Amino acid sequence: MRYLACLLLLALPLPALADVLVTSRTLRAGTLITADDLSLIRGTPPPGAATNAEAVIGLEARVTLYAGRPVPLGSLTEPALVERNQLVSIIFQHGGLEIRADGRALGRGGAGESIRIMNLASRNTVSGRVAAPGIVVVHP
Repeated sequence: MRYLACLLLLALPLPALADVLVTSRTLRAGTLITADDLSLIRGTPPPGAATNAEAVIGLEARVTLYAGRPVPLGSLTEPALVERNQLVSIIFQHGGLEIRADGRALGRGGAGESIRIMNLASRNTVSGRVAAPGIVVVHP
């Protein structure tokens, strides 16, 4: 009977060991991730966890990442180019027409993300996409 149990255990698939990316220290939400913040340990990576440091470096933590725990890819985002309450340039483009105005960001966002902006001259609120640091493009 023991012989049969040993054969069954050998026949069962075992989880594959791989490198799991963990944080070296606790990272607060909004922190840009650097190489010093990461370390690799041997183990079974949980679903959705990062295994490649190069893919994670330069991204921003959306939530607090605790030291020694795997880095979930869903908890990372592109770094914000516009912060809340930051003064920005609003650019409206349509055909050959381009209008620029000064505005204040009412939210925070990274490249390509949609945020709301208040035009400082008219106090009207519009939505636009972050194009570069301090620049938001509004489309009709």
